[in-house]
Amino acid sequence: MKTNKIVFFSGNDLKAILTMEKCIDAMKSAFMALHSGKAAMPLRTKLEMEADNGTALFMPAYLPEVCKVGVKVVNMNRNNPAKGLPLIHAMLMVFDSTTGVPLAVMDGEFITAMRTGAVSGLATSLLARKDAAIAAVIGPGTQGETQLEAICKVRAIQKAYVFGLQTERAQNFAAKMEEKLKIPVVVAKSADTLLKADIICTATSSNKPVFNNLHVKSGAHINGVGSYKPEMAEIPSDTIARAKVVVDQMTGCLAEAGDIIQPIQQGIITQDHIHGELGQLVAGSISSRTTEDEITVFKSVGVAVQDLITADLVLHLAKEKNIGTSLML
Repeated sequence: MKTNKIVFFSGNDLKAILTMEKCIDAMKSAFMALHSGKAAMPLRTKLEMEADNGTALFMPAYLPEVCKVGVKVVNMNRNNPAKGLPLIHAMLMVFDSTTGVPLAVMDGEFITAMRTGAVSGLATSLLARKDAAIAAVIGPGTQGETQLEAICKVRAIQKAYVFGLQTERAQNFAAKMEEKLKIPVVVAKSADTLLKADIICTATSSNKPVFNNLHVKSGAHINGVGSYKPEMAEIPSDTIARAKVVVDQMTGCLAEAGDIIQPIQQGIITQDHIHGELGQLVAGSISSRTTEDEITVFKSVGVAVQDLITADLVLHLAKEKNIGTSLML
């Protein structure tokens, strides 16, 4: 019987290896591969667990350029925050695509948070105004943390506001991120505080828009990363209609992103309203921001190549730092 050694990476291992800057750079490679057809990635499989108010997602990807194939399994249990548990639990398995040999198992929660923040950082670097200085995060969770961290890496953010349904949670978020980022992070007192924001990040599991279109100023950029089902939507349809919209992947967003699907179904926009995909933006085949007053939206449902390229980055960095736990299969 043959044995094989794999490496397990805990969340703490990954925190010691990954930086947001390197993850943002990795996203460029991932979306260029997706855009150029050098990645194989079927639409993720979704399993509804209605009795547990949860959803399981199965996300495979193959990147021949790095000789890796992998799958991430994500569980989203919407009762968890009330239990003091994270909304998302996930694991990522990585294999050598040339041999099929298992290489690693990784904590998928930290991978998901970092790659989701990083892709918004990449989109923000290409779409937000260069002088953007005020940020707003709607959803004071782990995803909100990496959203704010990422945009602070690509723009000189001077102040951030956080919006949340639970005041204590928002206050804890503000204190944590203020210490980490060394900028003022303030809990928003009213909905119209959003009018101050140059960059808005939504990271919630809401089924209805989490802000009013009237509170989005001209020239703002929005990253929408929370909704991942047709019945979910964080961004108002009329905001989508007045914005230049870029998506992570057209097929995925037209199948899953309520922020896009709902205004199409309502007849407010057509599919042609979508400016293009992030990979096209990275490649320079579509335009980015063209005026200072233009509102831009990046809508992401998350794609598996983000996870696999991040895992490849982890494996390279782990060798340099000798991090990870070897396991025998």
